[in-house]
Amino acid sequence: MFFQHVYDKSLAQGSYVIGCQKTGEAIVIDAQRDIDVYIDIAKQNNLRITYIAETHIHADFLCGSRELAAVTNATIYLSDEGGEDWQYQFPHKGLKEGDIIRVGNLTLEVMHTPGHTPESISFLLTDHPATDKPVIVLTGDFVFVGDIGRPDLLEKAAGLAGTKEDGAKQMFQSLKKFAALPEYVQVWSGHGAGSACGKALGAVASSTVGYEKIRNWALQYSENEKGFIDYLLADQPEPPKYFAMMKHLNKVDRPLLIDVPKHPELTKEQFISAYEKGMKVIDTRNKVEFAKGFIPNTLNIQGNNSFATWCGWLLNYQEQFILVAEDSQMEDLTRKLMRIGLDNIFGYISDVNATGIELHTSDVISLEEFKTQIGKDNVQIVDVRGASEYEAGHVEGAENVFVGTLQDNLGKISKDKQVVIHCQAGDRSAIAYSILAKNGFKNVKNFSGGMKEWIAENGKTIGCNETSCTKA
Repeated sequence: MFFQHVYDKSLAQGSYVIGCQKTGEAIVIDAQRDIDVYIDIAKQNNLRITYIAETHIHADFLCGSRELAAVTNATIYLSDEGGEDWQYQFPHKGLKEGDIIRVGNLTLEVMHTPGHTPESISFLLTDHPATDKPVIVLTGDFVFVGDIGRPDLLEKAAGLAGTKEDGAKQMFQSLKKFAALPEYVQVWSGHGAGSACGKALGAVASSTVGYEKIRNWALQYSENEKGFIDYLLADQPEPPKYFAMMKHLNKVDRPLLIDVPKHPELTKEQFISAYEKGMKVIDTRNKVEFAKGFIPNTLNIQGNNSFATWCGWLLNYQEQFILVAEDSQMEDLTRKLMRIGLDNIFGYISDVNATGIELHTSDVISLEEFKTQIGKDNVQIVDVRGASEYEAGHVEGAENVFVGTLQDNLGKISKDKQVVIHCQAGDRSAIAYSILAKNGFKNVKNFSGGMKEWIAENGKTIGCNETSCTKA
Protein backbone atom coordinates (compact mmCIF):
# COMPACT_ATOMS: atom_id res chain seq x y z
CA MET A 1 0.00 0.00 0.00
CA PHE A 2 1.11 3.53 -0.82
CA PHE A 3 -0.19 6.25 1.50
CA GLN A 4 0.65 9.97 1.45
CA HIS A 5 -0.89 12.76 3.48
CA VAL A 6 -0.89 16.11 1.60
CA TYR A 7 -1.25 19.02 4.00
CA ASP A 8 -2.07 22.64 3.15
CA LYS A 9 -0.90 24.78 6.08
CA SER A 10 -2.77 27.83 4.84
CA LEU A 11 -6.15 26.18 5.43
CA ALA A 12 -4.99 23.42 7.82
CA GLN A 13 -6.51 21.01 5.29
CA GLY A 14 -5.49 17.42 4.67
CA SER A 15 -5.97 15.33 1.55
CA TYR A 16 -4.74 11.85 0.71
CA VAL A 17 -3.17 9.82 -2.08
CA ILE A 18 -3.64 6.08 -1.49
CA GLY A 19 -2.45 3.49 -3.97
CA CYS A 20 -1.93 -0.20 -4.62
CA GLN A 21 1.70 -0.57 -5.62
CA LYS A 22 1.08 -3.93 -7.28
CA THR A 23 -1.58 -2.72 -9.73
CA GLY A 24 -0.53 0.95 -9.88
CA GLU A 25 -4.05 2.21 -9.16
CA ALA A 26 -4.58 5.14 -6.80
CA ILE A 27 -7.34 7.19 -5.22
CA VAL A 28 -7.20 10.82 -4.10
CA ILE A 29 -9.49 11.87 -1.26
CA ASP A 30 -10.56 15.51 -0.62
CA ALA A 31 -8.25 17.05 -3.22
CA GLN A 32 -7.23 20.71 -3.04
CA ARG A 33 -7.90 22.74 -6.17
CA ASP A 34 -4.29 23.18 -7.34
CA ILE A 35 -4.01 19.56 -8.40
CA ASP A 36 -0.43 19.41 -9.69
CA VAL A 37 0.71 18.07 -6.31
CA TYR A 38 -1.29 14.85 -6.89
CA ILE A 39 -0.13 14.48 -10.48
CA ASP A 40 3.48 14.77 -9.30
CA ILE A 41 3.03 12.27 -6.45
CA ALA A 42 1.49 9.75 -8.84
CA LYS A 43 4.29 10.12 -11.40
CA GLN A 44 7.02 9.85 -8.80
CA ASN A 45 5.54 6.63 -7.43
CA ASN A 46 4.48 4.92 -10.69
CA LEU A 47 0.80 5.28 -9.87
CA ARG A 48 -2.27 6.12 -11.96
CA ILE A 49 -5.01 8.20 -10.36
CA THR A 50 -8.04 6.08 -11.23
CA TYR A 51 -10.46 7.14 -8.48
CA ILE A 52 -11.31 10.38 -6.68
CA ALA A 53 -13.52 10.73 -3.60
CA GLU A 54 -14.76 13.31 -1.11
CA THR A 55 -15.89 12.87 2.47
CA HIS A 56 -18.59 15.57 2.30
CA ILE A 57 -19.59 18.88 0.69
CA HIS A 58 -16.82 21.08 2.04
CA ALA A 59 -17.34 24.57 3.47
CA ASP A 60 -13.78 25.74 4.01
CA PHE A 61 -12.11 25.11 0.64
CA LEU A 62 -12.98 24.59 -3.01
CA CYS A 63 -12.43 20.90 -3.63
CA GLY A 64 -10.37 20.03 -6.70
CA SER A 65 -12.02 16.69 -7.49
CA ARG A 66 -13.46 17.88 -10.79
CA GLU A 67 -10.21 19.52 -11.92
CA LEU A 68 -8.35 16.31 -11.12
CA ALA A 69 -10.93 14.19 -12.94
CA ALA A 70 -10.68 16.42 -16.02
CA VAL A 71 -6.93 15.77 -16.21
CA THR A 72 -6.84 12.07 -15.23
CA ASN A 73 -10.26 10.79 -16.42
CA ALA A 74 -10.59 9.19 -12.99
CA THR A 75 -14.01 8.20 -11.63
CA ILE A 76 -15.46 10.50 -8.95
CA TYR A 77 -17.15 8.83 -5.97
CA LEU A 78 -19.34 11.05 -3.76
CA SER A 79 -21.84 10.58 -0.96
CA ASP A 80 -25.45 9.95 -1.86
CA GLU A 81 -26.42 9.95 1.81
CA GLY A 82 -28.17 12.73 3.73
CA GLY A 83 -31.38 13.06 1.75
CA GLU A 84 -32.45 15.01 -1.31
CA ASP A 85 -31.17 18.40 -0.12
CA TRP A 86 -27.63 17.08 0.29
CA GLN A 87 -26.96 15.62 -3.14
CA TYR A 88 -24.13 16.76 -5.39
CA GLN A 89 -25.53 18.33 -8.56
CA PHE A 90 -22.95 17.12 -11.09
CA PRO A 91 -22.12 13.67 -12.52
CA HIS A 92 -20.57 11.17 -10.09
CA LYS A 93 -20.92 7.64 -8.75
CA GLY A 94 -22.94 7.68 -5.55
CA LEU A 95 -21.89 6.07 -2.28
CA LYS A 96 -24.04 4.69 0.52
CA GLU A 97 -23.30 3.07 3.87
CA GLY A 98 -21.44 -0.22 3.34
CA ASP A 99 -20.42 0.43 -0.29
CA ILE A 100 -16.90 -0.62 -1.27
CA ILE A 101 -14.38 1.16 -3.49
CA ARG A 102 -11.69 -1.24 -4.75
CA VAL A 103 -8.30 0.27 -5.51
CA GLY A 104 -6.19 -2.67 -6.68
CA ASN A 105 -5.75 -4.88 -3.62
CA LEU A 106 -7.08 -2.22 -1.28
CA THR A 107 -10.68 -1.58 -0.28
CA LEU A 108 -12.35 1.48 1.17
CA GLU A 109 -15.64 0.77 2.91
CA VAL A 110 -18.09 3.65 3.27
CA MET A 111 -19.31 4.60 6.73
CA HIS A 112 -22.13 7.15 6.84
CA THR A 113 -21.06 9.46 9.68
CA PRO A 114 -23.46 12.44 9.73
CA GLY A 115 -23.21 15.28 12.22
CA HIS A 116 -20.84 17.81 10.73
CA THR A 117 -23.07 17.59 7.66
CA PRO A 118 -25.95 15.19 6.84
CA GLU A 119 -24.15 13.57 3.88
CA SER A 120 -20.77 13.15 5.61
CA ILE A 121 -19.03 9.81 5.07
CA SER A 122 -15.80 8.22 6.30
CA PHE A 123 -13.70 5.57 4.57
CA LEU A 124 -12.51 2.42 6.35
CA LEU A 125 -9.34 1.28 4.56
CA THR A 126 -8.17 -2.34 4.41
CA ASP A 127 -4.83 -3.45 2.92
CA HIS A 128 -5.81 -6.98 1.86
CA PRO A 129 -2.40 -8.44 1.03
CA ALA A 130 -1.48 -7.77 4.66
CA THR A 131 -4.78 -8.38 6.47
CA ASP A 132 -8.53 -8.58 6.08
CA LYS A 133 -9.01 -6.21 9.02
CA PRO A 134 -9.25 -2.44 8.61
CA VAL A 135 -6.08 -0.46 9.31
CA ILE A 136 -7.06 3.19 8.70
CA VAL A 137 -10.21 5.29 8.92
CA LEU A 138 -10.29 8.50 6.88
CA THR A 139 -12.74 10.67 8.76
CA GLY A 140 -12.89 13.93 6.81
CA ASP A 141 -14.48 16.50 9.13
CA PHE A 142 -16.10 13.89 11.37
CA VAL A 143 -13.38 13.08 13.94
CA PHE A 144 -10.20 15.13 14.27
CA VAL A 145 -7.24 14.57 16.56
CA GLY A 146 -8.67 15.72 19.88
CA ASP A 147 -11.89 17.19 18.48
CA ILE A 148 -14.85 16.59 16.17
CA GLY A 149 -16.46 18.49 13.32
CA ARG A 150 -18.78 21.32 14.26
CA PRO A 151 -22.46 20.93 13.33
CA ASP A 152 -23.28 24.64 13.44
CA LEU A 153 -21.64 25.66 10.13
CA LEU A 154 -24.76 24.96 8.08
CA GLU A 155 -26.69 27.38 10.26
CA LYS A 156 -24.04 30.05 10.87
CA ALA A 157 -22.34 30.06 7.46
CA ALA A 158 -24.97 28.74 5.07
CA GLY A 159 -28.01 30.23 6.80
CA LEU A 160 -29.87 26.94 7.30
CA ALA A 161 -31.75 27.72 10.50
CA GLY A 162 -32.37 24.97 13.03
CA THR A 163 -29.79 22.52 11.68
CA LYS A 164 -27.14 22.68 14.42
CA GLU A 165 -29.14 20.79 17.08
CA ASP A 166 -30.09 18.07 14.60
CA GLY A 167 -26.46 17.84 13.50
CA ALA A 168 -25.26 17.54 17.08
CA LYS A 169 -27.69 14.67 17.73
CA GLN A 170 -26.51 12.91 14.57
CA MET A 171 -22.89 13.42 15.63
CA PHE A 172 -23.58 11.79 19.00
CA GLN A 173 -24.83 8.66 17.24
CA SER A 174 -22.04 8.65 14.65
CA LEU A 175 -19.44 8.67 17.43
CA LYS A 176 -20.84 5.40 18.73
CA LYS A 177 -20.03 3.86 15.34
CA PHE A 178 -16.51 5.31 15.52
CA ALA A 179 -15.95 4.06 19.08
CA ALA A 180 -16.88 0.53 18.02
CA LEU A 181 -13.94 0.32 15.59
CA PRO A 182 -10.83 -1.63 16.66
CA GLU A 183 -8.64 0.57 18.84
CA TYR A 184 -5.54 0.00 16.68
CA VAL A 185 -7.17 1.60 13.59
CA GLN A 186 -5.30 4.74 12.55
CA VAL A 187 -7.31 7.98 12.30
CA TRP A 188 -6.49 10.41 9.47
CA SER A 189 -8.77 13.42 9.25
CA GLY A 190 -9.44 16.35 6.95
CA HIS A 191 -8.02 19.10 9.16
CA GLY A 192 -5.44 20.01 11.77
CA ALA A 193 -4.87 22.79 14.27
CA GLY A 194 -5.93 26.19 12.96
CA SER A 195 -8.98 25.06 11.03
CA ALA A 196 -12.31 26.78 11.71
CA CYS A 197 -14.09 23.43 11.26
CA GLY A 198 -13.63 22.69 14.97
CA LYS A 199 -12.61 24.53 18.12
CA ALA A 200 -9.78 22.48 19.65
CA LEU A 201 -8.07 20.52 16.88
CA GLY A 202 -4.75 18.90 17.77
CA ALA A 203 -1.51 19.71 15.94
CA VAL A 204 -0.55 16.04 15.52
CA ALA A 205 -1.34 14.77 12.02
CA SER A 206 -2.89 11.42 12.95
CA SER A 207 -4.08 9.32 15.84
CA THR A 208 -5.76 5.99 16.59
CA VAL A 209 -9.27 5.08 17.61
CA GLY A 210 -7.95 3.94 21.00
CA TYR A 211 -6.07 7.17 21.61
CA GLU A 212 -9.10 9.28 20.68
CA LYS A 213 -11.27 7.26 23.06
CA ILE A 214 -8.92 8.34 25.84
CA ARG A 215 -8.06 11.87 24.72
CA ASN A 216 -10.88 13.29 22.59
CA TRP A 217 -13.37 15.28 24.68
CA ALA A 218 -16.29 14.17 22.51
CA LEU A 219 -15.80 10.51 23.39
CA GLN A 220 -16.12 11.17 27.12
CA TYR A 221 -19.89 11.79 26.83
CA SER A 222 -20.97 8.30 25.76
CA GLU A 223 -24.02 8.26 28.09
CA ASN A 224 -24.69 12.01 28.29
CA GLU A 225 -26.19 13.28 25.06
CA LYS A 226 -27.35 16.61 26.50
CA GLY A 227 -23.96 17.40 28.02
CA PHE A 228 -22.32 16.45 24.73
CA ILE A 229 -24.59 18.72 22.68
CA ASP A 230 -24.23 21.65 25.08
CA TYR A 231 -20.43 21.44 25.02
CA LEU A 232 -20.25 20.89 21.26
CA LEU A 233 -22.34 23.94 20.39
CA ALA A 234 -20.70 26.29 22.93
CA ASP A 235 -17.88 28.71 22.04
CA GLN A 236 -17.44 27.70 18.42
CA PRO A 237 -15.33 30.25 16.49
CA GLU A 238 -16.93 32.54 13.92
CA PRO A 239 -17.07 30.80 10.53
CA PRO A 240 -15.53 32.88 7.73
CA LYS A 241 -18.00 34.50 5.35
CA TYR A 242 -16.68 32.60 2.35
CA PHE A 243 -17.84 29.26 3.81
CA ALA A 244 -21.34 29.75 2.37
CA MET A 245 -19.89 30.22 -1.11
CA MET A 246 -17.74 27.08 -0.75
CA LYS A 247 -20.80 25.04 0.21
CA HIS A 248 -22.53 26.24 -2.94
CA LEU A 249 -19.62 25.84 -5.37
CA ASN A 250 -18.70 22.39 -4.08
CA LYS A 251 -22.25 21.18 -4.67
CA VAL A 252 -23.12 22.60 -8.09
CA ASP A 253 -21.53 22.56 -11.53
CA ARG A 254 -18.90 25.31 -11.91
CA PRO A 255 -16.05 26.43 -14.19
CA LEU A 256 -12.82 24.47 -13.75
CA LEU A 257 -9.32 25.86 -13.27
CA ILE A 258 -6.84 23.20 -14.34
CA ASP A 259 -3.60 25.19 -14.06
CA VAL A 260 -2.31 27.75 -11.60
CA PRO A 261 -2.81 31.07 -13.45
CA LYS A 262 -0.06 33.65 -13.87
CA HIS A 263 -1.03 37.28 -13.28
CA PRO A 264 0.57 40.39 -14.81
CA GLU A 265 2.65 42.94 -12.97
CA LEU A 266 0.79 46.18 -13.60
CA THR A 267 2.42 49.28 -14.98
CA LYS A 268 2.09 52.49 -13.02
CA GLU A 269 -0.57 53.70 -15.46
CA GLN A 270 -2.56 50.45 -15.30
CA PHE A 271 -2.53 50.50 -11.50
CA ILE A 272 -3.51 54.17 -11.21
CA SER A 273 -6.37 53.70 -13.65
CA ALA A 274 -7.81 50.73 -11.74
CA TYR A 275 -7.15 52.29 -8.33
CA GLU A 276 -8.91 55.53 -9.24
CA LYS A 277 -11.93 53.55 -10.43
CA GLY A 278 -12.18 52.05 -6.95
CA MET A 279 -10.73 48.57 -7.48
CA LYS A 280 -9.87 46.98 -4.15
CA VAL A 281 -6.16 46.68 -3.33
CA ILE A 282 -4.83 44.04 -0.93
CA ASP A 283 -1.39 44.84 0.47
CA THR A 284 0.20 41.51 1.42
CA ARG A 285 3.33 42.97 3.01
CA ASN A 286 4.33 42.39 6.61
CA LYS A 287 2.29 44.50 9.03
CA VAL A 288 5.42 46.43 10.11
CA GLU A 289 6.27 47.42 6.54
CA PHE A 290 2.65 48.32 5.84
CA ALA A 291 2.55 50.56 8.90
CA LYS A 292 5.62 52.47 7.70
CA GLY A 293 3.89 53.50 4.47
CA PHE A 294 0.81 52.30 2.60
CA ILE A 295 -1.30 53.44 -0.32
CA PRO A 296 -4.52 55.02 1.03
CA ASN A 297 -7.65 52.82 0.97
CA THR A 298 -5.70 49.56 0.76
CA LEU A 299 -6.29 46.58 3.05
CA ASN A 300 -3.39 44.93 4.84
CA ILE A 301 -3.80 41.14 4.67
CA GLN A 302 -0.36 39.66 5.20
CA GLY A 303 0.69 36.88 2.82
CA ASN A 304 1.13 34.29 5.57
CA ASN A 305 -0.75 31.07 6.34
CA SER A 306 -3.90 33.03 7.24
CA PHE A 307 -3.94 34.99 3.98
CA ALA A 308 -6.69 33.05 2.21
CA THR A 309 -8.93 32.95 5.26
CA TRP A 310 -8.89 36.72 5.76
CA CYS A 311 -9.33 37.35 2.04
CA GLY A 312 -12.36 35.07 2.27
CA TRP A 313 -13.72 37.25 5.06
CA LEU A 314 -13.17 40.58 3.29
CA LEU A 315 -13.49 39.99 -0.47
CA ASN A 316 -16.49 38.96 -2.49
CA TYR A 317 -16.58 36.59 -5.44
CA GLN A 318 -17.78 39.14 -7.99
CA GLU A 319 -15.11 41.85 -7.66
CA GLN A 320 -11.65 42.07 -9.16
CA PHE A 321 -8.78 43.09 -6.92
CA ILE A 322 -5.08 43.95 -7.03
CA LEU A 323 -2.32 42.52 -4.85
CA VAL A 324 0.72 44.33 -3.50
CA ALA A 325 3.32 41.54 -3.44
CA GLU A 326 6.79 40.55 -4.57
CA ASP A 327 7.20 38.64 -7.82
CA SER A 328 8.44 35.63 -5.85
CA GLN A 329 5.24 35.55 -3.76
CA MET A 330 2.69 35.56 -6.53
CA GLU A 331 2.52 31.84 -7.26
CA ASP A 332 2.08 30.98 -3.59
CA LEU A 333 -0.56 33.68 -3.05
CA THR A 334 -2.41 32.67 -6.21
CA ARG A 335 -2.53 29.05 -5.03
CA LYS A 336 -3.85 30.09 -1.64
CA LEU A 337 -6.61 32.16 -3.22
CA MET A 338 -7.62 29.60 -5.84
CA ARG A 339 -8.06 27.04 -3.06
CA ILE A 340 -11.08 29.08 -1.92
CA GLY A 341 -12.16 30.11 -5.41
CA LEU A 342 -10.96 33.72 -5.35
CA ASP A 343 -9.83 33.83 -8.98
CA ASN A 344 -10.44 37.50 -9.83
CA ILE A 345 -6.89 38.81 -9.44
CA PHE A 346 -6.56 41.74 -11.86
CA GLY A 347 -2.79 41.94 -11.41
CA TYR A 348 -0.17 43.01 -8.90
CA ILE A 349 2.40 45.67 -8.06
CA SER A 350 5.56 45.09 -6.07
CA ASP A 351 6.59 48.63 -5.09
CA VAL A 352 4.14 51.02 -3.44
CA ASN A 353 6.57 53.90 -3.82
CA ALA A 354 6.67 53.53 -7.61
CA THR A 355 2.99 54.51 -7.90
CA GLY A 356 3.73 58.14 -7.06
CA ILE A 357 0.83 58.18 -4.60
CA GLU A 358 1.49 59.84 -1.26
CA LEU A 359 1.71 57.08 1.33
CA HIS A 360 -0.02 57.06 4.71
CA THR A 361 1.38 55.59 7.94
CA SER A 362 -0.25 53.67 10.78
CA ASP A 363 -0.28 55.03 14.31
CA VAL A 364 1.16 52.02 16.16
CA ILE A 365 1.53 52.48 19.91
CA SER A 366 3.50 50.76 22.66
CA LEU A 367 2.18 49.00 25.74
CA GLU A 368 3.08 51.99 27.87
CA GLU A 369 1.04 54.35 25.70
CA PHE A 370 -1.82 51.83 25.58
CA LYS A 371 -1.96 51.86 29.38
CA THR A 372 -2.42 55.63 29.35
CA GLN A 373 -5.54 55.28 27.16
CA ILE A 374 -7.44 52.90 29.44
CA GLY A 375 -10.35 54.35 31.36
CA LYS A 376 -10.49 57.70 29.59
CA ASP A 377 -13.97 58.98 28.71
CA ASN A 378 -12.83 60.21 25.32
CA VAL A 379 -11.19 56.89 24.35
CA GLN A 380 -12.86 53.80 22.90
CA ILE A 381 -10.81 50.60 23.23
CA VAL A 382 -11.84 47.97 20.70
CA ASP A 383 -10.77 44.32 20.95
CA VAL A 384 -11.02 42.83 17.44
CA ARG A 385 -10.51 39.19 18.45
CA GLY A 386 -13.25 36.58 18.26
CA ALA A 387 -16.09 36.55 20.78
CA SER A 388 -14.90 33.41 22.60
CA GLU A 389 -11.40 34.87 22.97
CA TYR A 390 -12.83 38.10 24.33
CA GLU A 391 -15.09 36.31 26.79
CA ALA A 392 -12.20 34.20 28.05
CA GLY A 393 -10.37 37.36 29.09
CA HIS A 394 -10.04 40.97 27.99
CA VAL A 395 -8.80 44.37 29.02
CA GLU A 396 -11.24 46.13 31.34
CA GLY A 397 -13.44 48.55 29.41
CA ALA A 398 -12.65 47.11 25.98
CA GLU A 399 -15.52 46.56 23.55
CA ASN A 400 -15.53 43.54 21.24
CA VAL A 401 -15.99 44.00 17.49
CA PHE A 402 -14.56 41.02 15.61
CA VAL A 403 -12.31 42.02 12.71
CA GLY A 404 -14.06 39.63 10.30
CA THR A 405 -17.35 41.49 10.76
CA LEU A 406 -15.89 44.95 11.38
CA GLN A 407 -16.86 46.18 7.91
CA ASP A 408 -20.50 45.40 8.76
CA ASN A 409 -20.29 46.99 12.22
CA LEU A 410 -18.60 50.33 11.58
CA GLY A 411 -21.46 52.04 13.41
CA LYS A 412 -20.11 50.57 16.64
CA ILE A 413 -16.85 52.52 16.21
CA SER A 414 -16.85 56.13 17.40
CA LYS A 415 -15.72 58.92 15.08
CA ASP A 416 -15.78 61.37 17.96
CA LYS A 417 -13.46 59.55 20.35
CA GLN A 418 -9.88 58.38 20.14
CA VAL A 419 -10.16 54.74 19.03
CA VAL A 420 -7.52 52.24 20.20
CA ILE A 421 -7.65 48.76 18.65
CA HIS A 422 -5.85 45.54 19.50
CA CYS A 423 -6.06 41.79 18.98
CA GLN A 424 -3.91 38.93 20.31
CA ALA A 425 -0.54 39.65 18.68
CA GLY A 426 -1.04 42.34 16.04
CA ASP A 427 -1.97 40.60 12.79
CA ARG A 428 -5.72 41.06 13.07
CA SER A 429 -5.45 44.60 14.44
CA ALA A 430 -3.34 45.49 11.37
CA ILE A 431 -6.23 44.31 9.19
CA ALA A 432 -8.70 46.21 11.35
CA TYR A 433 -6.62 49.41 11.20
CA SER A 434 -6.60 49.27 7.39
CA ILE A 435 -10.38 48.68 7.31
CA LEU A 436 -11.01 51.69 9.54
CA ALA A 437 -8.59 53.90 7.61
CA LYS A 438 -10.27 52.90 4.34
CA ASN A 439 -13.64 53.90 5.81
CA GLY A 440 -12.58 57.37 6.89
CA PHE A 441 -11.72 56.85 10.55
CA LYS A 442 -8.94 59.31 11.42
CA ASN A 443 -8.41 58.97 15.17
CA VAL A 444 -7.26 55.36 15.38
CA LYS A 445 -4.29 53.92 17.24
CA ASN A 446 -3.14 50.30 16.97
CA PHE A 447 -1.71 48.58 20.05
CA SER A 448 0.10 45.96 18.00
CA GLY A 449 1.44 44.03 20.99
CA GLY A 450 -2.11 42.98 21.81
CA MET A 451 -3.24 40.63 24.56
CA LYS A 452 -0.03 38.63 24.29
CA GLU A 453 2.06 41.58 25.41
CA TRP A 454 -0.59 42.85 27.83
CA ILE A 455 -0.80 39.55 29.74
CA ALA A 456 2.97 39.05 29.74
CA GLU A 457 3.44 42.48 31.31
CA ASN A 458 0.26 43.04 33.26
CA GLY A 459 -1.35 39.65 33.79
CA LYS A 460 -4.81 41.05 34.49
CA THR A 461 -7.88 40.56 32.34
CA ILE A 462 -11.60 40.34 32.90
CA GLY A 463 -13.27 37.01 32.12
CA CYS A 464 -16.97 36.77 31.27
CA ASN A 465 -19.69 34.16 31.36
CA GLU A 466 -23.32 34.43 30.27
CA THR A 467 -24.33 36.62 33.20
CA SER A 468 -21.30 38.45 34.57
CA CYS A 469 -17.66 39.44 34.27
CA THR A 470 -15.06 38.70 36.95
CA LYS A 471 -11.43 39.67 37.37
CA ALA A 472 -9.02 36.93 36.40
